[in-house]
Order: sequence, then structure tokens, then C-alpha cells
Amino acid sequence: MPPRKLVRYPNDVAVELPDHPGRVIARLARQVELAVTTVDLSLSQYRALSLLGEGKEAASALADKLAVSRPSVTGVIDGLVARGLVERHHVDGDRRRVGLDLTGDGRRLLAAADEEVERRLRDIAAYGPQPGFEGLGPWKEALDAYRTARRARAARTGAAGAAA
Repeated sequence: MPPRKLVRYPNDVAVELPDHPGRVIARLARQVELAVTTVDLSLSQYRALSLLGEGKEAASALADKLAVSRPSVTGVIDGLVARGLVERHHVDGDRRRVGLDLTGDGRRLLAAADEEVERRLRDIAAYGPQPGFEGLGPWKEALDAYRTARRARAARTGAAGAAA
């Protein structure tokens, strides 16, 4: 077995083994966070806008997709509504359910944030072997399938709990 190759960083970051993907992803997440701050968004706000960019969503479903509590997503959404980036509406047929949708300003800001994130990641990628973003496609598919499976398990557990 060949010896492990260590990666050393010039900015006093501790030595990192490349076989710890969580550490690399955590560092990339920080870079995404820094990129979205240039358009006056937090990482939580960017994540919420990204999901709403895929279509209207109920607040409870958005919390589930973001893997956060409903009160946490409410705080993020309140800030986005106050800035005119997201609008709340009652869901047809159930006035208790609140739906969320991006406004025109929200769509424009999301597009600007996406551009900044991609620019920053391309800048970083230029310093190493050229990793392709197309490699993220299978990860997106896996994340979507994982979320679907988690929801199905929760629905089965909820139905079983209700029957018991």
C-alpha cells in the first residue's frame, strides 16, 4: 500500500489528509459563505433562496429540505420577506399552510449569488488540478434520493405511530 500523500497549506492550516472529505467540504462551504456575503446574503439565506428558486414551497417542507427546525427557517424567511426577496401566501384549500415564493428581486439576487459562488470556486480551482463541477451531479442525485428516502421513512414511522 503506498504511503498517504499529505496536503500542506501555506496559510498555517493544519495538515489535512485528502481522504477526509468532510473536512474539504467544510472548507468549501466556508468559501461559498464568503462568496454570498459579497451580495449581502448569509449561507442560510442562500440555501433557502436556492431551494425556493426551484419552485414554490410550503414553509414546513422548506424546513425539511434545509434539515432545520421550523422556527429556524421562520427566522431566515422573515429576514428575506423583510428585504422583499421572498413572499408568503396562503396555500389554496388550506389557509393554515403558508407557501413561499421568490420575488423578482429574490430571483435576481439568487442569480447574482450563484455567479459569485461559481466565480470564487473557479478562482480556487485554478490553483490546483482542474476539478470539474460536473462531478457534483452524482452528489446532487444522491442528496435528493437521500431526502426522499428520509421522508418516506418518516411517513411510515408516522403512520405506524398513529396506528399504534
